[in-house]
Amino acid sequence: MKSTVEMPEPICLIDMDMSGHLCVRREAVEILEKITQPVVVVAVVGLYRTGKSYLMNRLAGKQRGFALGATIESKTKGIWMWCVPHPIKEGHTLVLVDTEGLGDVDKGDEKHDTWIFCLAVLLSSTLVYNSMGTIDNDALEKLHYVTELTKHIKVKSDSKEKNQSEDFMSVFPSFVWVVRDFTLLLEQDGHPITADQYLDSALKLKKGSSPEVSRYNQLRMCLREYFSVRKCFVLERPANTKKMRQMEQLTDADLDPSFVEQAQDFCTYIFNNAEAKTMSGGFSLTGRMLGKLAETYVEAIRSGQVPCLADAVESLALIQNGRAITEALQFYQSEMSSKVQLPTETQEELPDIHAAVVKRTVEIFLNASFNDHNQENQMELMNRVQNEYEEYCRRNVEESRKMSKSIISRAFASVETAVREGLYMRPGGHTDFLSELDKAIEQYRSEKGHGIMKEEVLKEYMVENKGTGQSILSADKSLTETQQRIEAEQLKTEDLEKSQRALEEQNRIQQQQMEDQQRAHEENLKQLREKMEAEQRRAQEQRNQMLDARLSEQINMLQQDYFRRNMEMQIQIDRLRRMPCRSSNQCRIS
Repeated sequence: MKSTVEMPEPICLIDMDMSGHLCVRREAVEILEKITQPVVVVAVVGLYRTGKSYLMNRLAGKQRGFALGATIESKTKGIWMWCVPHPIKEGHTLVLVDTEGLGDVDKGDEKHDTWIFCLAVLLSSTLVYNSMGTIDNDALEKLHYVTELTKHIKVKSDSKEKNQSEDFMSVFPSFVWVVRDFTLLLEQDGHPITADQYLDSALKLKKGSSPEVSRYNQLRMCLREYFSVRKCFVLERPANTKKMRQMEQLTDADLDPSFVEQAQDFCTYIFNNAEAKTMSGGFSLTGRMLGKLAETYVEAIRSGQVPCLADAVESLALIQNGRAITEALQFYQSEMSSKVQLPTETQEELPDIHAAVVKRTVEIFLNASFNDHNQENQMELMNRVQNEYEEYCRRNVEESRKMSKSIISRAFASVETAVREGLYMRPGGHTDFLSELDKAIEQYRSEKGHGIMKEEVLKEYMVENKGTGQSILSADKSLTETQQRIEAEQLKTEDLEKSQRALEEQNRIQQQQMEDQQRAHEENLKQLREKMEAEQRRAQEQRNQMLDARLSEQINMLQQDYFRRNMEMQIQIDRLRRMPCRSSNQCRIS
């Protein structure tokens, strides 16, 4: 069963080491290692002292957790995480990520802020930007880190010269802007608007190509092109200034009802709409993979490189696929060990168990692996599974031989005793010997537990003791020479019959092994086709979402241009109406 963890409080995920470089905290990675469920990663960014941590605590359903603070000093340093069971998505873990406040004057490190912002974008599935007051040009200027993304993040290693906006849109998180202490009315041109419309209005582009217009449009265009899903919430001031200094002690009853309702709307949206963090092909990341991803990105930053999503995927796939092989193989070994009792009574029993376990083994690998180029890892798994199965087949033969020999010792004990005591070395002894031999063979074959080598072991035993029968036959003076020849021919016939049965037994074993390999191969291909089809569907869905977002942007821009032109025409009409007529022949506009 896929597992999660419950953390009583947040822990630092990414910090600064003694040399001033970013580093991933080992204790945080060890916690993520225990989370084998898909993770929904919600990160909050924004200027320091704007209440980011409070939003994360509400999402965690806790009064306290991420440090709030009541002074002008920034409390959160680095990047912190809090893993909690997802409140509505069963089988998922909600990873809340609180980041160091941007723009801290005491820190004065713009590059550090940019990397904090980039890491929040890279690690999250939903990015929450928290700001104060209104969404105006000043607020947008403070979000200038978005314009730096192309300098600090690469989607593909070979995408140096091309426009990466489409690549970014396909892999970047959804974007939620939360405006705190909002006091304005949501109205435009005298009509009520939604918070989403308020955000869209703030992201309108200006016409023109001057440096001022280009600078004005750059950030707005980046937000439009990089984040296909955008949402806005406006939250009123939660309480008066005195109360807000004790926010960690306040309950909802102490806060403004409007704020409580707006904050709950925000939480409800996040719970219902924030998706699991995915990589290429829509593959959902687990906690352990998120930890490795954080280490990969931070290591790139420490080495002076630009984090590349494609390289990170390759690195993560190498680790994850190796782990997927190990987990799938361990499952196969465990299931076979518990289900197989050697020796198996029939030739079909072991292959049937093997086939059922292989089916689930392949499922486990395919569910845990991704970016398995040319199915190299899957083939490695199947080769190792085949080796395990062949070892079971070898042991099955070995155990069957051992059990069959044990049964032969019991079934032929009385005959062997009589032979040693010379009881058959007399007239009529050969006939008695054959009669007792038939009884022993019947007893041997009737017992259970031989396994698949029953006839082979019997044939070998009879060959080993062939000389005994011939000696008894030669010593039986009651038989004529003709009768001895007949008896000898009969023994040969029986030997041939036993050899034939043993040969058929071995042929069945070999044929079954070939069929087992073919069945495992077909099951492997079947599940691989299903996975590839599912990945193609997810990729198509992602492309459709991106196309829809692009189309929506174009429609939005066309509408804005239409309304602008319509307004300009209306102004011209109004101006013409106010102009005095210079002659009685002049047309009048009504």
